[in-house]
Parts: sequence; structure tokens; C-alpha cells
Amino acid sequence: MYAQLTYFDGPRGPEQLAAADFAAKQRIAPAAMKVPGNIRTYVLRRADGSEVVLSIAESEQALIDTQKAIMGTRLLPGEDAALLPGADRVEIYPVLQVFEYDGAQS
Repeated sequence: MYAQLTYFDGPRGPEQLAAADFAAKQRIAPAAMKVPGNIRTYVLRRADGSEVVLSIAESEQALIDTQKAIMGTRLLPGEDAALLPGADRVEIYPVLQVFEYDGAQS
């Protein structure tokens, strides 16, 4: 299993965040869902608009294939490239350990 961290540094304003949210829902997630091996994605966002997207996949190749699929998409009508500058950095790591919690307290 592999994890990818995709960083979008802040601050990002409301227009940029709205554009990012639209792109994620309408273009990026559909492209990513077509790639075999993706497991889960978490989007983490701070008040200043900075964001980290944590993606988990079965293999490093699945993450690379997902990057290619996303980069191969065309902007949808109404999307403004100026509001979507892209990630500031992307890092891929092998997952060494997974801790699952069932909510039980001792």
C-alpha cells in the first residue's frame, strides 16, 4: 500500500477554493475513480485555504496512473485555469503501518 500527499499552500481565497472544490468534484474525482487500485482519499483544509490531500492506493503505480489521468483531463466549461494553479508539491510514501481503532475505550 502507498500514500500520496498533495500540498496546496495557502493562503487561498474563496474564489480559488470554490474553483478547487468544483474541479475536485466534477473532474478530478471522476478521473481518479476510473483508475484501478485507488482505495481512499482524504482532503484536509485549514482556515487559510491551505490543503493537503492524502490518497491511499494499493501500489505506487496506481498513484502515478492517477496523476496521469488527472493531468490528462480538460478543464470543464466555466473553469478558470488562473484559479487552479496546481499543487505546490506531491510526495509518495510506502505505508509501513496501519492502526485501526474500533472506538472502544478501555
